[in-house]
Amino acid sequence: MRESVFTVEAPTDWVNSNQRLHRMAEAKRTALWRVAGREAILAMGWEPHAGRVHIFAHIWKPRAGRYDPNNLWPTVKAVVDGVVEAGFIVDDDHLHVVGPDMRHGGKGPAALVLTI
Repeated sequence: MRESVFTVEAPTDWVNSNQRLHRMAEAKRTALWRVAGREAILAMGWEPHAGRVHIFAHIWKPRAGRYDPNNLWPTVKAVVDGVVEAGFIVDDDHLHVVGPDMRHGGKGPAALVLTI
């Protein structure tokens, strides 16, 4: 199985499961992350994965404070939806995807680095 690693630079603030945003504000952020995921994978020009994949999401944040990477699952979900929309993976259901596993990436510009 081949490994595909790509970066999705933050198009907006994170979508965090602990936030209590108005549903329209959350939907706008989610849509921006989804489009960013789709555009990032399409820009790579890779052949799609046909079978089951394991997804790791490394979260890069501009500050070094403590946080729970798993609380950013709504952001990762939006990006993975964009990857599915681009046709890079078949679907993000349990038959096609293991994970995604959220991990701390480090301190740097806000971004997700996905390994599929």
